[in-house]
This record gives sequence, C-alpha cells and structure tokens, in this order.
Amino acid sequence: MKEVEVALLGFGTVGSGTFSLLQTNAELIENRLGVRPHVSKIYVRNPQKYTDVTLPEGTVFTDSVDDVLGDETIRIVVEVMGGTTFARECVEKALKAGKNVVTANKDLLAEAGPYLLDLASKNGVDLRYEASVLGGIPIIRTLYDSLGGNKISELVGIMNGTTNFILSKMTEDGSNYDEVLAEAQALGYAEADPTADVEGLDAARKLAILSSIAFNRRIFFEDVHVEGITKIDSTDIAFGKEFGYTIKLLGIAKETKKGLSLNVHPAFISQQHPLAAVRGSYNALYVKGNGIDDAMFYGRGAGSLPTGSSVVSDIMEVTKNEAAQATGKLTPFFYPDKNLYASGKIESSYYMRLLVDNSTGVLAKVASKLAEQRISVQAVIQRNEDAQTATLAIVTSICPRSYILNVINAFNKLRVVKEVGSVIRIMAD
Repeated sequence: MKEVEVALLGFGTVGSGTFSLLQTNAELIENRLGVRPHVSKIYVRNPQKYTDVTLPEGTVFTDSVDDVLGDETIRIVVEVMGGTTFARECVEKALKAGKNVVTANKDLLAEAGPYLLDLASKNGVDLRYEASVLGGIPIIRTLYDSLGGNKISELVGIMNGTTNFILSKMTEDGSNYDEVLAEAQALGYAEADPTADVEGLDAARKLAILSSIAFNRRIFFEDVHVEGITKIDSTDIAFGKEFGYTIKLLGIAKETKKGLSLNVHPAFISQQHPLAAVRGSYNALYVKGNGIDDAMFYGRGAGSLPTGSSVVSDIMEVTKNEAAQATGKLTPFFYPDKNLYASGKIESSYYMRLLVDNSTGVLAKVASKLAEQRISVQAVIQRNEDAQTATLAIVTSICPRSYILNVINAFNKLRVVKEVGSVIRIMAD
C-alpha cells in the first residue's frame, strides 16, 4: 500500500495521543483512505526522556528539527509542541519547503492564522488545524464544509473546560472560587498558573480562530474583548439561580448591521438554554446560520485522545489530498474590512449586586440613578444582612455596556450605596 510520510514535532499530551490513535486504528485508517500515513520521525528536545517508549519499526526519535524539515520524503509535518515562537518558525519553514502542516496550536493560529493560511495557499500545500479549537469536537471543518453554504450570524460557546468545571462546581456545591480552583488544579483540569484559562485568554484565542472562518475576517486574539471569572462570587451564583439563570464563561461572536462584536465574558443564561446543561470540563458551541437556524456541538474540549482524534482526522484529510496530488486547494477568503463593533455599545440586560444601607427609600434612590441612564429595574431581590446593611440583587432592562459603566460611577458616589459588588451580563435567549 502506498505510504505518505509524516513527522511529529512534539510528543507530549497531544503528540502521544495522536501517535497512539494512528497505531491503534492503523488498519481502519488505511482501509478508509486507501493509503497509509506513516510516522517516520518524531522530533523531541531530549530523546533520552522516551527510552521507555517502544516505537514501531521505521519510526525514530530525533532531536534535530532540521532532520525533519530537511527531509524531502516527509510530506506532512504535525506541530504539537505549542508556543508561538519556535513553533511558528517550524511551521513557516515547513510551508515554505512545500510540506503540508497539521497543528493543534491555538495560540499560533490566534496570533498568525490568516497569514499562515495565505502562506500555505501560496506554496500549494495544506494547513489544517481542527484540534486547535474545542479538542475533539469537529467544528472547524464543519464551519468550512458542512455549514459553508450558510451565512453565520452568531457563535456562542463554552470554549474552556477548566472554567466550565469551576463554574459548574460553584453552582452545584455552593463552593467559593478559590476552593474549586484548588480542586481543579489537583484533578489536573487547571494548570499551576491558571491565568490563561480563568482570565478568559484561552477562550478568546479559540473565538478568534472560529470567527475568522465563520465571518471571513482576518481576526486575531487582540480583536477580542476579554473578561475572566476570577471575580465571580458564589453569592452571585445563588442569586442567579433565584432569577432562573445559570452562569457560564461564554465566547460570543455576533454579526449585525452595526458590525461584528467579539467578546469573552461571564454571563448568566436561562436555565432552559441548551448551553446551561453543559457541565464539568465539557465544551459546546452554539451556531446560528440562515440555513440551519440553530445547531449545537458538544463534547470533550481537551485531553490526549480527544484532541489527538482531531489531529488524526486532519492527518487523514491531508494524506488523502497528498495521494491525489490535490493539496493547496483551500484558498482562504477574507473581507478587507473587519468592521468590528465596540464592546461598550453592545446591548444586554445586566445583573447587579449592591451592598446598601438598610433604610427606607434606598431602592427608590438606586432606581432613580438607573433611570437617569434610561435603565429600568426588571426584577429585584433584597436580603437584609443586619439592621444597618442590605444586599440588593437587580436585573436591569436591556441597555448598552456604556450605560452600565456610567451607572456604576453614579452608585459609587451615592451615599446609601456601600459597595457595587458584581455586574454580570445576561445573555438573551
């Protein structure tokens, strides 16, 4: 059977999962393709770390990346190292050398995806990156192919398993943020430094990649407005339940006549919304198109084998194209103008928690300040903390973000308001 030579750059969690699936499912893959993708070289910085790994005949570890990139027999380079410096150098060299590239590197794609796609097209090779977003959920090729005839108007997703695990546990157990973060780290869901996850940066990179495809724009990480979950309090989650809401960290890309908005932030959603049922470390993406209406994609967003599954699917696609001498046929299309819509102008309802004086007329004063910004109160819950202090949980009418920022300033100057505790968006159904 004809073989297409493949090299892996990296043999960590994703690289080893990819290699394992290629070996375990080799017969199935070969039968489906009619050609065999064969891993001949695996680049690692220190081959001595892998002396306990038994490689099949014809596969070797190497500590020289030039040994991979300079090998004319290798037609597919699989980059699973991560990072944006050395990894980018390797990907660019591979594409310029006429080699196809498969990568799981969301940081790289969010930083330079459109440029790398142009480079692949220019050199007549494939660049595939299904595993860079939502792990094992096949969403990138779905947007390119299955939904290619749709005009996508909105993407709403739970794009980070760590934050979804944390918020799910806080919701179900009533635990505070620090307790659940420590549990997530102990279970391996969160890194020792969880900043990229809990500050929303990981989700923002994924949203940038998906938005580039869905809306045909040259979208990069810095185009996304980002807020994390570190200020979410179990008190807010409990109030949200009383209002009929569940809290999630959402990536939201929406195109309207006013422009394209790109945001990652915590939001309350109706307990009846399909995304409200996505628990634990699972991910999901809700897509709205003018042909399909609404569709939701759900599954494991990370992990050795789920992510490796997406890498293998890309290797299979490129292997098939290479065997048919049909690589480089995907020509990326981007509109010249991003037409981004400022986050401060986006309209939604808001949840606000205020610590106030426990006295007559306080709610009227609070409502008056909201009315000055043309915001009305849709619902309110009052909890008396003691004889002097009360907590107000308020759901507002729909208004721009800028109005809410103005009213926060007004509350901070109002004598009866002791503290503006939390302000959280509410996503419309």
